[in-house]
Amino acid sequence: MVRSICCRSEKLFLEGDSYVGNFKGIFPHRRGRYTWSDGTVYEGEWEEGKMTGKGQIFWPSGATYEGDFSGGYLHGFGTLTCSDGSIYRGDWRMNVQHGLGRKEYCNSDVYDGSWKEGVYEGSGWYSWSNGNTYIGNWKGGKMCGRGVMKWENGDRFDGFWLNGFRHGSGCYRFADGSYYFGTWTTGLKDGQGTYYPAGSKHPSLRRLCSFDRDKGKRKELLSHSSSQDLQDRVTSPGVKRSLSEKISISSVVRGSGRISHRTASLDGGSSSRDSIREFSSCDTSHMLSHSSDGGEHDMLDNTTVVFDREYMQGVLIKERIRRSTFKSKQRRKHHTKEVKKRSCVDIFEGHKSYYLRLNLQLGIRYTVGKITPVPMREVRASDFGERARIQMYFPRKGSQFTPSHHSIDFYWKDYCPMVFRNLREMFKLDAAEYMMSICGDDGLRELSSPGKSGSIFYISHDDRFFIKTLRRSELKILLKMLPRYYEHVLDYENTLITKFFGLHQITLLCGRKVRFVVMGNMFCTELRIHSRFDLKGSTLGRTTNQDEINQNTTLKDQDLPYEFHMDKLLRESLFKQLKLDCTFLESQQIIDYSLLLGLHFRAPEQLNALLEPPNALLKHQTSHETDGSNSQEISIPPKALLLVTHEPSSVNTAPGPHCRGQTLRAFSVGDKEVDLLLPGTARLRVQLGVNMPAQANRKLLQEETDSVEVELFEVYDVVIYLGIIDILQNYNMKKKIEHAYKSLQHDPTSISSVDPKTYSKRFIGFLDKVVFPDRNNPEGG
Repeated sequence: MVRSICCRSEKLFLEGDSYVGNFKGIFPHRRGRYTWSDGTVYEGEWEEGKMTGKGQIFWPSGATYEGDFSGGYLHGFGTLTCSDGSIYRGDWRMNVQHGLGRKEYCNSDVYDGSWKEGVYEGSGWYSWSNGNTYIGNWKGGKMCGRGVMKWENGDRFDGFWLNGFRHGSGCYRFADGSYYFGTWTTGLKDGQGTYYPAGSKHPSLRRLCSFDRDKGKRKELLSHSSSQDLQDRVTSPGVKRSLSEKISISSVVRGSGRISHRTASLDGGSSSRDSIREFSSCDTSHMLSHSSDGGEHDMLDNTTVVFDREYMQGVLIKERIRRSTFKSKQRRKHHTKEVKKRSCVDIFEGHKSYYLRLNLQLGIRYTVGKITPVPMREVRASDFGERARIQMYFPRKGSQFTPSHHSIDFYWKDYCPMVFRNLREMFKLDAAEYMMSICGDDGLRELSSPGKSGSIFYISHDDRFFIKTLRRSELKILLKMLPRYYEHVLDYENTLITKFFGLHQITLLCGRKVRFVVMGNMFCTELRIHSRFDLKGSTLGRTTNQDEINQNTTLKDQDLPYEFHMDKLLRESLFKQLKLDCTFLESQQIIDYSLLLGLHFRAPEQLNALLEPPNALLKHQTSHETDGSNSQEISIPPKALLLVTHEPSSVNTAPGPHCRGQTLRAFSVGDKEVDLLLPGTARLRVQLGVNMPAQANRKLLQEETDSVEVELFEVYDVVIYLGIIDILQNYNMKKKIEHAYKSLQHDPTSISSVDPKTYSKRFIGFLDKVVFPDRNNPEGG
């Protein structure tokens, strides 16, 4: 055996670098000291010419690093002291902070938590020098996800964040003891919520802001209406640097390490010290709930005065005072039992929801993975019908074709796999994205209540897809209409009819079956949907009980107080496609469908002067004492909605699961394709049923105007989202339901029996004359 001999010596290089230490052949090996010509010094362990092991490096600027190296990189655990005095102690991967670490900035700010590629990502705690603190989740160097912010003055916010802004549901506790439970959009109160004044009795944060552990989203327990005055606004801590800041050390090492060579792959493992691991290993959700409860206790069977408020982009538009009684625990338990009785088929006992979701994910992952490698081809007649299917048995222990799992044994059936594979391609939906959205680690979540028919609804973790259980009759209707539906989608890429992505069935060994359909969620948008309406063009039973309305209630025809006016060409495109879609539904003998309408409101024009800029949360409040008085700068934004010429490079042109088709043209910009510009918020691609701008007019009642001579309207800028839903109700089935209903009511006129053609005519007429009237033709199109 020939052994390599390591000798200690000194060597000078042509570039002016020098090395003193051990060699292995011509490469530094084991321990040594390398000095670059610019004054950078490394002293520590080497492995065949690369800094590997423990060592120290000193830069001419005064910055130092002591810790682990691997392959010439800062890799492992180490401490970096920068020339400005800031110190980072934690994990590294290939010259950037990655893992768990603590950074103390020169201005006394401190971040302690998880890092990814040099920025804050995961769970972490940030303390500002002014006394403000944040503990919660981060993404891309910004507060994102569930988190608690505590200000030096005693105010505290516990809720959801996005890109450094309060965004989503949350609870704001003021230093004086008052609370606000509501929703925010990019830092502004937006939507409905409830305000509890200081000294009033209120339930604890855990009762009103319970969060689902799978997703971390607040369950719908907020009351009807929202928010606080302008005086309630608070600013985020003053951060004197970008939260996405990272130390540019990789370029320093790369520029100085002339004898170091990059390696393509390094061990991704990292080590850390006890104090950092203690923080990160804590149950973050427990810390957040505990820190935000503030020692409050449940106050049951007590009455208090609360304020139901509603905000629109930070502007208070409605307020109602009410007396609220907190129900007893026994009453809540009784109510829970009543809701449980309404559930769909109770085939999995107490674990029904968990097993259904798990089985559904296992089946979709299997069938999509099986069909994806098959070469694309045109669908054939044999690809349709009940016999066109993939079947597989999923035992708990697994089999040659299926993985082991923690559910119960079941059979899986995937209907018309080639048809739905082609539909997903037509909707420009990537197979991997589809599987990850539904079958990813974050899983599915069940909506809080079953549908009117008793169906169970699931939604994917990223809100892109709805999954609904079907009756046997609905499955048959979908299979029967699928060939024509496929042709319709192929011919009309702007169709507003529900997008279907898969049809499946789970069968237990006892023979019981559950059928599912996967659909696109048209309200998966970048903007908050403030109001939802289900419109049929009917008046009978089309009113919502006012006591049951909350911010996510889908209202009905009689609840719609607005008429909408939009650009001439946008309106023409909308009604052209509506008529095509209704003609298709007529041909399939479909009846009783609806137009699902979602509205995103911009602040009323008359309130613009009070509107807080969207980026105000991350800026210091520009107020100071001058001669004993406060002065504050107020920003007045421009018009809420603008149509501008389409620029593909400025918007995301890839359609989501709720939309498909070309960018629309607008008359107001000279018959050109358009984008929707929301000043200070976003630039969005306008498509049929997606990001469509309009004016919403609400006629004021006489008692609101105090005048009988003049008709007054409230005018709002809105962004519209819409689509045709509930298309699985066949005419013959409808007739049977109507007949049974009339027999029970003993009133043959209680329901107007209409054929599909009459229904579609009434449906289009209602939308044309009442919902979207042509401003140039008051009688309708």
